[in-house]
Amino acid sequence: MTISIDLVADVGESYGAYRLGDDSLLDSLSSANVACGFHAGDPVEMDRIVGLCVDRGVAVGAHPGFRDVVGFGRRRIQLSRAEVRAETLYQIGALSAFTRRHGTDVQHVTPHGALGNLCVEDELYAAGVLDAVIDVDPSLPVVTQEGVLAELARSAGVPVAITAMADRGYRADGSLVPRSEPGAVIHDRAALVERAVRMVRQRSVTSVEGTEVALDCATVLLHGDGDDAAPVAAAIRSALLAGGVEIAPIREVLARSAAAGDDRPIDGRDS
Repeated sequence: MTISIDLVADVGESYGAYRLGDDSLLDSLSSANVACGFHAGDPVEMDRIVGLCVDRGVAVGAHPGFRDVVGFGRRRIQLSRAEVRAETLYQIGALSAFTRRHGTDVQHVTPHGALGNLCVEDELYAAGVLDAVIDVDPSLPVVTQEGVLAELARSAGVPVAITAMADRGYRADGSLVPRSEPGAVIHDRAALVERAVRMVRQRSVTSVEGTEVALDCATVLLHGDGDDAAPVAAAIRSALLAGGVEIAPIREVLARSAAAGDDRPIDGRDS
């Protein structure tokens, strides 16, 4: 059976006079996580990047985060479930206005940074994000790591796509190495390409402790803020295609997996 995977990156992180990222990155992607103005991005950038995605046939996903531009959404903020829901709903709604303007729709939701990490381990934050997704469209896939949000979404009948991060270090328990610790981010291009192909074809990753971690993923995430993000993405795309992997937006990946009766759980559930 042909393996399908979504190749996605975080984009639209420029704001005001500050420019981040290389638009040519979009040429290698099947989906894009678009910053919604809280941790990065602004209305002009959201409008611009959605237009570029549509021109290139790249599916647009919402990337809501904490309201923390100074910390780039990577600092934990104490909120109630209702506040998480409202702030997530606000950001999805803002992006939806621009997708409608450009003749498309939001195709998935994936929480950013500290919010995303909390959704893996803390029911309050996971439930708040899921509340917002259900308010918008319960058929909208949630893209996350295995954890609380994935479990709650499955229980609610919301589609789940587990993400793998080619440029982040993993611990033996499957969690990410914190950015404050050695081995948190991988920069070597050859290593990134090898890791991405292995994540997709062998569904595993080597932890910083040297053990193998099972990783059933439907999407591979690349961070778009590095100086060489575009050439790295192009190299990963070429290697995946050369290995017989089909690259497609997340909704298509999930649909093809279900239609094929793939017994390797692309959403992370036990078979």
